[in-house]
Amino acid sequence: MTDAVDAPQLYLITPPEIDLDVFPGVLSACMDATDVACLRLALSTTDESEIARAADACRDVAHARDVAIVIDSHILMVERLGLDGVHLTDGARSVRKVRSDLGEDAVVGAYCGASSHDGMTAGELNADYVSFGPVGATPLGDGTQAEIGLFEWWSMMIEVPVVAEGALDEALIRALAPHTDFFGIGAEIWGADDPVSALKALRSAML
Repeated sequence: MTDAVDAPQLYLITPPEIDLDVFPGVLSACMDATDVACLRLALSTTDESEIARAADACRDVAHARDVAIVIDSHILMVERLGLDGVHLTDGARSVRKVRSDLGEDAVVGAYCGASSHDGMTAGELNADYVSFGPVGATPLGDGTQAEIGLFEWWSMMIEVPVVAEGALDEALIRALAPHTDFFGIGAEIWGADDPVSALKALRSAML
């Protein structure tokens, strides 16, 4: 079960588009400013060469700081690009096959929206973590939010680590901190004038 005494860890999510002349430096500064447990490469492009270049740059920054890096959905690129695992976006549907394909050492995470059933199924299929969201209100998607009650229940009943992500702010983070293992932070900081300061403020709310 989640130990409410332990502060949640940071799980950084990249922007959908990356300027390779700028972003690696910003990412380095963020990772040097506070401890990060994992980085997720969440790019909108489907251009293989663009993904590979971004993965190389982000992997170098992450691995230099002993931070694991996973990639959204692109299972076949995990080993090819020297990444640590994959973040699946289809709930529990692919977990069994991906775990078999990538092996026990790979990180396999599953985004399950606001579905506790999908989350439990993903955990039973040996996902390393389950992600729920969006936590905050957002015009994106269908408006469904992962409520705090889901995280309260999960932390009491389920041992699989859980990530809270999507439209987070300091108030939501404070409310969820006793009930989640990780906070997925991405858009909340990358659009700020000073991403490092924005990240530090959110990190302070977790403690």
